[in-house]
Amino acid sequence: MNKKELEFVLQEGEGLKIEFKESFDKSLSKEIVAFANSEGGRIFLGVDDNGKVKGVDITNKIKSQIQDLARNCDPGIRIMMEEVGRVLVVYVNEGRDKPYKCSSGFYLRQGPNCQKMSTREIKEFIISQGDIRFDEKITQHTGFDKELIVEFLKKAGIKSTSDKPTLFNLGAIDERGFLNNAGVLFFTKNPKGVIINAYITCARYKGFDKVNVIDRKDFEGDLVSQVENAVDFVKRNTKLGYEIKGLYRKDIPEYPVEAIREAVLNAVMHRDYNEKGANVQIDIFDDRISIANVGGLMKPLTKKDLGKFAVRRNPLIADLFHRIHLVEKMGTGIKRMREECKKHGSVNFKIEANGYFISTFKLNKSSVKSSVKSSVKSSVRILKIIKENKQVSIPEIAGMLGLSTRAVEKNIAKLKSEGILEREGGAKGGYWKILKNGK
Repeated sequence: MNKKELEFVLQEGEGLKIEFKESFDKSLSKEIVAFANSEGGRIFLGVDDNGKVKGVDITNKIKSQIQDLARNCDPGIRIMMEEVGRVLVVYVNEGRDKPYKCSSGFYLRQGPNCQKMSTREIKEFIISQGDIRFDEKITQHTGFDKELIVEFLKKAGIKSTSDKPTLFNLGAIDERGFLNNAGVLFFTKNPKGVIINAYITCARYKGFDKVNVIDRKDFEGDLVSQVENAVDFVKRNTKLGYEIKGLYRKDIPEYPVEAIREAVLNAVMHRDYNEKGANVQIDIFDDRISIANVGGLMKPLTKKDLGKFAVRRNPLIADLFHRIHLVEKMGTGIKRMREECKKHGSVNFKIEANGYFISTFKLNKSSVKSSVKSSVKSSVRILKIIKENKQVSIPEIAGMLGLSTRAVEKNIAKLKSEGILEREGGAKGGYWKILKNGK
């Protein structure tokens, strides 16, 4: 490792595979064990939690003490060390004889933290070790998109070049340059070409059942774009109200947008990608939104544990989202969804976990009734605006009423189908014509 690579790591901060430690003490054994029990990683000795280099006196004695800590783990752990200025880098590979323990117990790497395992967690951990996690599996794919890397680094607040060392430090490629599945999902524009089910399907239905589709879209780009596009689809296909306070207008979305974003993130992070016949599905009805992914709760989690503990099916995917600040703290997403729905006041939140994980946001009954009434009122208000200006555009109507353009388009389509309104000419130079039964 050279100084340039070290600077990148310092900007990147602590994560699933990177730990900063200001000085040497025996607690270092916890970090070594945690990395060996997880996916491996590096400990940067002489760096504080904020990524500032404090430096340590690197002597043969301190190196020997670190080696002794690693050897005295059960089973012993092989490590490597490298000096970069006054920083000592300790390399810990993923162990082959898991689980490992130090004098104070068994530890596991959870995001940027070292977490002690309970007896139950140790038992479940031993059972689970027959499987290699999906997100860390190496593919035969070496092509990556530099624009996506630059955009990712910008969101993460990291200054670096879009080259292979950067991807290696993010845990997205191996030393030979082959992307793992997480690297394919984040840093290629068409991950579906490598991972067949790597996409989100969004659909808006008329009414309360999956019968009449109003709008449908598959999002197949990189994982970050998939999440952003899916949230935009929901915003486009739900209503937007508003309230006036003094001189200011406050927009009020039909559903809490942050809770929806959290649910979409939860679905792509925790879904079982090994199930080839299923993808993330978002269904919007008149009274609810359902966000579903294949893959139930990870053991030893129960529904009561949700919002309290973090057990992640794809920890590397979660870590990459965490680096660009789309995930705040591991294991708190469910709690935030509940809080956002409570704050919104008109939406009830429910979870199902039965092989699928389903987040449902349902409008309370009064909201559904007022929604139907507001639809009628919107049609009347649209006709009033058109009477005053026959050349008014749909975006202008939406702005006057505080609605989405999609909502205005649906109201106009209904007025047309009822023989109340028609359009003469095109978007430019054309005008609206109200028929007799529209008065």
